[in-house]
This record gives sequence, structure tokens and C-alpha cells, in this order.
Amino acid sequence: MEVRIFSPASSIPFGVTFVDSFSSIWYGRCEPDEPPGGGRWHQKIQPWTQGVASGVASDVTPGIVVLGFAVDEGVRRNEGRVGAADGPRAIRSILRNLPCQDEGPLWDAGDIACPAGDLESAQGELAEQLSQVLTVGGKPIVLGGGHEVAWGSFQGLEPSWKSDESLLVVNFDAHFDLRATEPGNSGTCFFQMHDRCRAVGKRFQYAAFGISRFANTRGLFARATQLQVPYVLDEQLQAETHLAGAKLRLSQLLAAHDRVYLTICLDVLPAAVAPGVSAPAGLGVPLAILEPLIELIADSGKLVLADIAELNPLFDRDHQTARVAARLVARLARSWQTRPADR
Repeated sequence: MEVRIFSPASSIPFGVTFVDSFSSIWYGRCEPDEPPGGGRWHQKIQPWTQGVASGVASDVTPGIVVLGFAVDEGVRRNEGRVGAADGPRAIRSILRNLPCQDEGPLWDAGDIACPAGDLESAQGELAEQLSQVLTVGGKPIVLGGGHEVAWGSFQGLEPSWKSDESLLVVNFDAHFDLRATEPGNSGTCFFQMHDRCRAVGKRFQYAAFGISRFANTRGLFARATQLQVPYVLDEQLQAETHLAGAKLRLSQLLAAHDRVYLTICLDVLPAAVAPGVSAPAGLGVPLAILEPLIELIADSGKLVLADIAELNPLFDRDHQTARVAARLVARLARSWQTRPADR
């Protein structure tokens, strides 16, 4: 298992080797003659160093921390279209030139890779790094990678998850990903979460929005019912008139739990909007419906972790899916940092 990180020459996060300099990833357009403002992501983001991670840098304010999971071994195991390992780089290539407004501090903790197919070690490394970020008050957004990222993200939450707290996991996805296959893959992560919580007795609720009746077997629908998974079908999230009902359902779930982990599989979007995924959607949820639901979660004050999965640049058109993914990251970062009262 290999960990790939981006680092300035002066410091190496987490004490591991790196393959790219920070400046070779975060560069772009500058406008020195324009009125002062927030600049662009590449001008504001900083490397998440070992000092920051350990909390010894007293003059540093934690903020949004992006971390790449450059892994699609779970997709390969699930017999999907591989290529999502290049997703984090593709997202950053668009994100770097997006404008900043109210994002607050921005950090990049680099990439985790998995060249030898050791998915479990890669997920463990992701969990360890996320735990460090959460310990010092960072707000992590993980860039996938296949949706096997979710099992690593979930494990990263466990050390800071108190026994008396209930956790809500909200998945925007065309698929339940509740398979019981072993070893784990991109379609097993939420079943793995249920198994873990049942074993340790933690309060946990998984909810899915955008589920397709044509992308899940009858057995998976039965398992969702057995595990008491609330879900909303993609066909129930098509029009503006559907949005109020979806917001109400999501608000009820948010109110009933203490902490929230948000995971977004890009195949929840229509194939015309997000062609660069492992399994393009025949219908999908329009972006104009998806974004207000994401913002509702960010505004709740309960969000602790988010990730975006399944960007596959090999099948993208004109970086279209990468542009959507970068927009979602930027929107989430902006909403998460600035609560409604601050706007």
C-alpha cells in the first residue's frame, strides 16, 4: 500500500513519501489588478503539514481539509469500470481555479493510493488520517476514488464518536451499496457500517436519496427494508415540487441525530450531467434538486465529514463530471464554513 501526498519541501505530512510538489498541483490564474477579494482556491489553500495534524502549530486555524482517496480497487472487485483512482487529481484540476468567497481556511492533506490492491490497508490509512484531522477540529472533504472510500471514512469517524451520540449517514446515490460480499468492495460499505455498529452497540442510521429501481436487485431492496433504511427514489426527486418533501424528510432525519456523515456518489446525477462515473444513471437526480439538499446538511451544524465518490476521468467528456464534482466540493466548503446566520 502506498500513500501519495502533496508537500512543500519544508515539511512532509504524516512522515511518508510524496510524489508531487504542492505547487505542481495548486496553481492557476491570478488577477492582481482586480479589486481585493477571496482569490481562487490555488491562492488560498495550504498544505496540511504534520505540525497542523498534531496540533502543534498554535497559529493555525483548522478549516476545510481536502484529502484524496486515489483508489478504485473496490470498483474492480465489484466488476465496475475502473479509473476512479484518478478522480482526486481531476477534481483538483478544476477546483484550483474556482473563486473563493466565504470558504475560510483551506488545506490539502494529499492522496492515499493502493497500487498493490490492498484495499483494506488503504481504507485504514484513510481512517487514521481523517481521525487526526477531526481531532484538531478540521472539516474533512474526501475526494474519491471509488465508493469504497465510505468504509474508510466511516472508520475515521469512530475514534471521536461518543457512545451516547447517534450518527446519521446520508448517501446520495443510485445504489444502496448494501451487499454482503466478502472481501469488501465499492458495493458493501453501508452493510459493513451496519455490521460494525451492531457489533459495538452504537446508534446509527443510514439513509439513501436518489435510489434507482433499475440499479438495485429485489434482494437489496429487501435488505434495505430489513435494516430499516429510509430511502427516496430518483423518480421522486425530479421536479421542484419534489424538493419540499425531500427537504422535510431530510430535516426530520437531521433533527433525530447528533452527527452527520455525508457521502455523495456522482452516479446519483443524470448521465448527461455526470458521464464520467463507473455506472452512469439512466435517470438520475437533477443537480438543481441535489444541491439544496446538500446545503441543508451543511447548514445543520451537525456535519462532521463528507466525501465525493466515483469520478472516473477515463469516461468523462470535456472534464464535465470533474466540473460538477469540483462545484459540489466548493459549494459544500462554502456552506459548511458559513452558517445561515453568517450569510
